[in-house]
Parts: sequence; structure tokens; C-alpha cells
Amino acid sequence: MSEETIRVLLADDHPVYRDGLAVLLGSIPGIEVVGTAANGAEAVERAAESQPDVVVMDVRMPGLDGIEATRRVVADSPHIAVVVLTMSEEDATLFAAMRAGARGYLLKGANQAEIVRAITAVAHGEAIFGPAVARRVADFFTGNATGRSDDPAFPQLTPREREILSLVAAGRANAQIASALFLSPKTVRNNVSNIFAKLHVADRAEAIVRARDAGLGR
Repeated sequence: MSEETIRVLLADDHPVYRDGLAVLLGSIPGIEVVGTAANGAEAVERAAESQPDVVVMDVRMPGLDGIEATRRVVADSPHIAVVVLTMSEEDATLFAAMRAGARGYLLKGANQAEIVRAITAVAHGEAIFGPAVARRVADFFTGNATGRSDDPAFPQLTPREREILSLVAAGRANAQIASALFLSPKTVRNNVSNIFAKLHVADRAEAIVRARDAGLGR
């Protein structure tokens, strides 16, 4: 990393938020926005190409989600630090991001100073979390939270994918899942395909067995 400049890649599927953040960060001395991505697959590709110091990563994006994208970026380029910046306050998402290799986790309500401080900190090898998130992390590791017994099955899945997998395990067809969750059939199909890929299963029957063994769908 340059001593003067931290090179940042932004990944978010909402163009207004993404472009606004790019303008904001680009105005900060010592930070250079080297690219943007609209989904996880683009984030992985552009991180490999541009080799930024930091990737600011949303979680819920179409196709490849931010958790899996973080895992791939860190696996391919361990020196790249990922800060997750998301609307999700769910513990499952937080800990999945940590397992994937994220060094920071902020909620989208974070102000400019918090975002800049997080980017600067992870670029220098630190780990950083927003105040509310940090309290939950501390509670988890000191045993004050519900603890590891609530650690979700299949942490590589997003909360939405786990929800869909549970319905698959319960024997629901894609059309029924779409109706129950108020999603389009295409969205359900895409999520089911992502689930199969992440669990390394060949078909629905194998996914159901894996899910039921983990206590889902009962």
C-alpha cells in the first residue's frame, strides 16, 4: 500500500448509494477510489484486476453475494482488506462475514468519519466494527450472548438462502417458496442454484438431506 494513498474498490448493487459513496470517498485526501462493482462477481473480478488495498463490500447483491465474494477476494489476494458495509444487523450475517475474512463490518447508517476510519484502520492491518456491531462481537466471545449454540448451520449461505433452504428441506417447490416469501420464481431459482453451488451438492435431493441433517425443514 502507498504511504500516501489507500486504494479502494466499492461493491454495491444500488447505483445511487455506490456512486454517492464513490464521490464522498474520492474527496477525502489519502483515499483513491480505483473502481466500482454492481455485484459480487464483478467485485471479485475487479479486485483481482486492480488489486486495491481495501474493498468496501455490500452483502445482499444479485448473483454472487457479498459474503462469498469476500471469501473469494481474500482467498485470491490475502493482502486485500474487506470492509462489509450493509443494512443487515443480523448476527448470522455478521459472523458469516467474519468467517469469510472481512476485517471490518459497518452498518449503512455509519457516518462519513466512521467509514473513513474503518477503511484506514483495515488498510493498516486492524479489524474494526461499528459500535453496535462491536458490542455484539464482544458479547459473543465473552459468552454474554446466546453463544455458539445459535451459530447458524451453513454460515456460507446468506440469511435469505438459509430461509429458502429450510423451505426446500420442508419439501416446498420453488413456486410455493416464491409465494411464501413474496419473491419472483426467477429469484428463487437463482437462490436455489447459489445454495447448491455453496453446499457443493448435485441436486435438490442431496440439498434436502444436508439441510435436514443440520436440523432445517423440520
